[in-house]
This record gives sequence, C-alpha cells and structure tokens, in this order.
Amino acid sequence: MLPINKWENEYQRVVLGGITCDGHDYYDSEEHINEVFLPKVKNSNPETGNSHEPLYVGFFHTGAYQDQISGYGGIKHCLIPSPKHIIIEKDKNGKLVEWVYAKEQTAQSMLKILGYK
Repeated sequence: MLPINKWENEYQRVVLGGITCDGHDYYDSEEHINEVFLPKVKNSNPETGNSHEPLYVGFFHTGAYQDQISGYGGIKHCLIPSPKHIIIEKDKNGKLVEWVYAKEQTAQSMLKILGYK
C-alpha cells in the first residue's frame, strides 16, 4: 500500500480495515503491527466551494490467493467482486496516461456464475 499523491503533506498514523469476513483483514506496515502512516488530508467543504483533491492510495501485489483459486471475474471468498484494473504508464512524450485493463465485476455477473439469472 502506498499513497499516490500528497507525498509532501505531514503524515499521520491510520488503521485501514478491509471488507471481508476475515478478522485479520487490515493493512499494516509490519507483521503483527496494525498501523500504517498516510499523508494528512484537509477536509473539503462543498458549501463554501472549498474542495481539495482526495488522497489516492494504491494497493500493489494483492489478491494472489483469491485470483489463484477463482481467476479474474470468478467468485471470490466473501463474494467480493473483482476490482477495476487500470494501467498507468508514460506515453512516448513522457506524459502519464491511464487506461482500463479490465472493468470491475458486477453483482449481476457474480449471480450468473452462481446459477442465478
């Protein structure tokens, strides 16, 4: 896990948890230490027109266990759908560009795999 932006901000300790039924579904910096440090983010206020860019967090090298047993678009543990996969790269001019490699899995496609129409 790594912040994608706001690297220049002051950092704070955060605890991030996942959405699975696994009691150990949290992200940490070291084994047996359930804490992570991420950049502080100023709150936005739409009423005053004060909006700030959100913090983007990338999760890398994840899902090997889930994808190994079900493959992309299969049925995962706890029925968590496959996320959208994007590729970020530099074009021939050195500009960052992104494109969707695979769309996120829908609830309807998961139900179809399970035999529901």
